[in-house]
Amino acid sequence: MAIRRPRRKEKSTTELQARSVDSPEETLTFENGKAEMVTVAGLTMGRFTFQPGWRWSKSVKQLVGTDSCQTHHVGFAMSGRLHVLSDDGKEQDIKAGDAYNIPPGHDGWVVGEETFVSVEFRIPSDSSKK
Repeated sequence: MAIRRPRRKEKSTTELQARSVDSPEETLTFENGKAEMVTVAGLTMGRFTFQPGWRWSKSVKQLVGTDSCQTHHVGFAMSGRLHVLSDDGKEQDIKAGDAYNIPPGHDGWVVGEETFVSVEFRIPSDSSKK
């Protein structure tokens, strides 16, 4: 996994601003996928691109060292299809045009031959659960 994090001065929520995910502040790359992140007004957003053959348990698990993905995902699917299997056995297909919420504790994989692309918003950790 490669990470690129140039330093940028944080801007106020009252400033007009735009940042392109084509020039991300942070890039995570892994087998068959990447995440390109920017921060605007203190909110981190990213474009996630998963190629056919991408599966969290195959492409990312060994990099993070957990049995399932422990990240909370909230986003919007722009293309492709992703199948999500939660640790409690619930399953959901996410397809282009869907807004989604995926709680921590899941695996996911691209279905079919179309690249899955989504935009996600990083949800801050809930300190009340600690």
